[in-house]
Amino acid sequence: MSGGEEYETLPDLLAPGLRLVFVGINPSLYSVRAGHYFARRGNRFWPAFSRSRLSLPVRAGLGRDALGPEDDRLLPTVGIGFTDVVKRPTAGSAALRPADYQRGVPDLLERLGRFEPRAVCFHGVTGFRPVLRDGLGVNRLNIALGPQTERLGDIPIFVVPNPSAANAHFQLEDQIAWYDRLAEWLVS
Repeated sequence: MSGGEEYETLPDLLAPGLRLVFVGINPSLYSVRAGHYFARRGNRFWPAFSRSRLSLPVRAGLGRDALGPEDDRLLPTVGIGFTDVVKRPTAGSAALRPADYQRGVPDLLERLGRFEPRAVCFHGVTGFRPVLRDGLGVNRLNIALGPQTERLGDIPIFVVPNPSAANAHFQLEDQIAWYDRLAEWLVS
């Protein structure tokens, strides 16, 4: 943590050689208390991920049809990691300050550069926009979901909807479809 601020947060679940790293905006207070990524019951990440083609090798390896927050630490062993743009937990991303992103973006870029995953997937435009602007120097107002033309060094970028239940623009089936598109993009 930079800036001298101390707080409990979720650990990065990163390792060298990951095929994909999911990047969230920041951990929720609930997830930090639970000790797992996307731990809140209403979050669509685990149900959507479990039903998507992206999870097939994971589910096959574990012999289960559904995955949950308690499985987050197993995913790096099958090539999928987790981190956040900002590590400071809040009740919602609206509580983040510009200074959080100013600290978080360089820290994120350093972590991703150190571990060099094959691809990065941002959960939502809100988390990707400050990385694009402050990390890559691109100030683009319209950011579409899907593959991005920009890269983080050599790392290609994909953006999916934020799976939070607060994101009313997308439902579970939409999230599953985006993870399926991500799975197809990863093998293309």
